[in-house]
Amino acid sequence: MKKFLAFALLGLAAVTASAEKADAVKKAVIDYGSLETNEVTQVTIFTGDVVVTKGTLILKSDRAVVKHTPEGDMFVTLTASPGKTATFRQKRDGGPDLWVEGQAQRIEYDERNDMMKLFSGAKIRQLEGQKPTNEIESEFISYDSRKEVFLARNDASGTNKPGQGRGTMIIAPRKPRAAPGTPPGAPAPAPAPATTPAAGTQ
Repeated sequence: MKKFLAFALLGLAAVTASAEKADAVKKAVIDYGSLETNEVTQVTIFTGDVVVTKGTLILKSDRAVVKHTPEGDMFVTLTASPGKTATFRQKRDGGPDLWVEGQAQRIEYDERNDMMKLFSGAKIRQLEGQKPTNEIESEFISYDSRKEVFLARNDASGTNKPGQGRGTMIIAPRKPRAAPGTPPGAPAPAPAPATTPAAGTQ
């Protein structure tokens, strides 16, 4: 049976997960190898190391289908070639170096609703700088950056199916615990400094 793992505080830390709000008013810039566009249907197909940049949001894949609604909103479907993944990365509000990134075989980005959906081999993680703080892995994950909500399901259809797999969440402590016997309000002891082995030792 497949087992999907979720690490540290997703759901509990959703309040810190909102995407950079300034991205909503930024223009989209698309870099590609080739394109095919239909002005009647407002659908454009990009291929060849496609990179979509909108503010701090960066979407990457081998192929991207971009549709525009009559209101002018953009809907992007990224599809990866076999053995590869489509990816996204975006800055989060709440700090100078907070990020969220993800990967999957297919990613759908709904500009109007600030919604990201990841299908097949989906992974999302939050980072502080280069350090991952939270991580979730499943066959389907949706990330609503406006409502600050993650949703994971064990099947790429976006539903849970019996016997398809289970998930595990590991909740990391939010702050260091004081040693037993420490008076309330006393600061937690500082971590021991790292030591470097002497030359010639392992």
